[in-house]
Amino acid sequence: MLRLLVDSGSSIKKEELEKYNAELVPLKILLGETEYLDGENLSMDEFYHQLIEEKIFPKTSLPNLGDLEEKVNAYTNAGDEVIILTISSEISGSCNAIRMLFEGNSKVRVLDSRCAVGGMRLIVDEINNNRDKSLDEIEEKVNNLIPRIKIMAIPETLEYLFRGGRLSKKDWILGSILKIKPIIGFIEGKVKVLTKKIGLKMGMQYIANALKEFDCDENYEIIASYTYKKDNLEKLIDMTDEKYHKQIKVYDNLDPAIACHWGPNAFGYVFVGNK
Repeated sequence: MLRLLVDSGSSIKKEELEKYNAELVPLKILLGETEYLDGENLSMDEFYHQLIEEKIFPKTSLPNLGDLEEKVNAYTNAGDEVIILTISSEISGSCNAIRMLFEGNSKVRVLDSRCAVGGMRLIVDEINNNRDKSLDEIEEKVNNLIPRIKIMAIPETLEYLFRGGRLSKKDWILGSILKIKPIIGFIEGKVKVLTKKIGLKMGMQYIANALKEFDCDENYEIIASYTYKKDNLEKLIDMTDEKYHKQIKVYDNLDPAIACHWGPNAFGYVFVGNK
């Protein structure tokens, strides 16, 4: 039997795990002096209260490796194979730490998503569609998909990405001081400014047009992501060509482990392109 474990950088919620045929590996979140497990004992309301009202800047850290090791060893000792999908190794130490944990165990495959959030959801779907194949074949499928995954989002402020170490000072200055709306995404696993637009409307139009520009693959879902409020996301969907609306099946209010780096009121699309 193949067991699929995915870390909470995917923003997959506990109530969605059955749909994704997966188990969650929660990252840790530190708010003030209190440590939480992402997706388990921190509600969205409490998280945003502390982030917005209390102005507590959160920190994230690796999952509980001892618990993970115990669970995975129990599976492999019972004859199961295990795939563990992690958030990009360029923005978190989870992937490398987990690989070291299971080094030499041929029944465990740790895959670096090279992305986060909806991109990881798309990879989970790809794994589930190929469960009858070997670990090597599944890994090849995933590695072929990863370069095609496009993540494009507009944060309300770059402050959280910068303070969390996910964005360079140069990019923070360009977006924050010059008041230009940056489109944020992933390049080679790193969070980068993809392009810059003057004004929110032009930024939205760029993301809406990107579905056509990158020849959005109709065989995959478009993940519509947001943090806190989805007002701007709904405006983006209104701008988007109606032919893509049928692919927008997931509206993802990002989990605290990711939202703490994007801040409230960020929004965007995750999709698979043919270009």
